Amino acid sequence: MITLSYQQVSFPLAQVFRIARGAKTEANVIEVSLSCGGKIGRAESVPYKRYQEDVGFVINQLNYVKQKLSEGLSLDEVLLAMAPGAAKNAVDCAYWDLKAKLKKSSVEQLLQIAPAPSCVTAQTLSIDTPDNMAKAATMLEHPPLIKVKLDAEGIVEKMRAIHQASPRSHFIVDANEGWTIEQLTDTAGILSTLNVVLIEQPLPVGQDQELLGLNLPVALCADESCHTRKDLSYLQGRYDAINIKLDKTGGLTEALLLKNEALALGFDIMIGCMVGSSLAMAPAFLLTKEAKFVDLDGPLLVARDRKYGFSFSQGEMSSLDYRLWGGVSDQNYAD
Repeated sequence: MITLSYQQVSFPLAQVFRIARGAKTEANVIEVSLSCGGKIGRAESVPYKRYQEDVGFVINQLNYVKQKLSEGLSLDEVLLAMAPGAAKNAVDCAYWDLKAKLKKSSVEQLLQIAPAPSCVTAQTLSIDTPDNMAKAATMLEHPPLIKVKLDAEGIVEKMRAIHQASPRSHFIVDANEGWTIEQLTDTAGILSTLNVVLIEQPLPVGQDQELLGLNLPVALCADESCHTRKDLSYLQGRYDAINIKLDKTGGLTEALLLKNEALALGFDIMIGCMVGSSLAMAPAFLLTKEAKFVDLDGPLLVARDRKYGFSFSQGEMSSLDYRLWGGVSDQNYAD
């Protein structure tokens, strides 16, 4: 029988993190543990207010899972009944970790996919003044890919300052639903000359219809508008890429299906994250091999990461350490 436990964990951030809809100083996450046969599978999820989730909401869902397991339902049955979101993500990913340990295998072997090698990941600049964002870009020491959070204020001014500070980098601009269609069409041409290769979710969800037939020099990526496979038909003709985040899909299981279907439809893939520790990044890392863009720098934003977490060097993200998640290891998991 599988038993579930959970705990809330807060990770102070290395510095204030600002996006178009607000700022935060810590990452409040939920860690789920699934136990069976002397083995423990773990995973982490990040409740996100934008999707009407908070820690209390996720805990209520996890208590429901505990109740159903105690009543004799299988975890597979419970997962099928859960809605996508942070709670399902933590349970699904902890289940994969548990199955790998019980079978003395790895999640990649269970899924019959090749292990992902180290990869380039974006490093994120939060919203600030042009000078401060330029200084922050300089401190990154010219990585291959930088993700720039921008609201509707000083779009071109900020991007010019950042490009001047790191002229060899490519940039993803993330508006977090904060622009109008006019701001997008007025700035896209200039942004393309500043090494911007992708603009993420420029318009609010529900206003995506304004993107139909738009021909811009920079590719567009759906984030808040893309959660699961059911969204793909709507996104066609509006976006060139989708941002897959496990807290939106409800775990690795749906994320894999979403990735495969999106690729078949011609979308480019971005693998993204909420702000969390390496334990939250680990399942998503399995998807990076077929992604055009990777944005899994959450561990760089927290003041202290978990033990056996990912390492980062000049924009390169290390491969997965099974002592953290996803496989059999000679050493036990530890924070």
